[in-house]
Amino acid sequence: MDHSFLSALILLLLVLDPLGSLPIFIPIMRSVPRERRTRVAMREVGIAFSVLFAFMFLGEGFLRVMHLSERSLEVAGGVILMIIAIRMIFGGSGESAYGLEPGREPLIFPLAVPLLAGPSAMATVLLLASRQPDRIYEWIGALSAAMLVSGVVLVLADRIRKLLGDSVVSAIEKLMGLVLTAIAVEMVLAGLKRYFVGGL
Repeated sequence: MDHSFLSALILLLLVLDPLGSLPIFIPIMRSVPRERRTRVAMREVGIAFSVLFAFMFLGEGFLRVMHLSERSLEVAGGVILMIIAIRMIFGGSGESAYGLEPGREPLIFPLAVPLLAGPSAMATVLLLASRQPDRIYEWIGALSAAMLVSGVVLVLADRIRKLLGDSVVSAIEKLMGLVLTAIAVEMVLAGLKRYFVGGL
């Protein structure tokens, strides 16, 4: 399943799911002083970007060391995305999954990893870089743009929820989950097709 810059950007935004992160992000940030919230949010986005950026460049070497084919990665990535999409649609995630000690400022866990740079995002950037390594600069640009959008959404988290309301945010997340489900199915089918048609 080949991607363009725009399709990669949309896929990364769906996987990062900044709107879907708001119900977890907002309660965690309540213990952070208001004047530090923007700085903490941008720091966590920067850490998540660094993790995904590293995965993008170490992808090929990782596949070689683990003796994994691009086909298996494509199918595995599709399965992971499917699980994330189903959780988005049916609301399987919750704050309890990302527990943090009261009064403690989040650092890396749980906002950067796994909320933003989770298994699905790691698999996605790994897949993009390994499938079309000649377009790595496009994938870096798409990742940068997606992380920038995520950072803006998280910085404006309280305002977005007040403006749209919980029901609208929830509806948007379910719609994004539906689109991500279709992408996940396409990834699995593409991986299986490449395996059976292209051979081992």
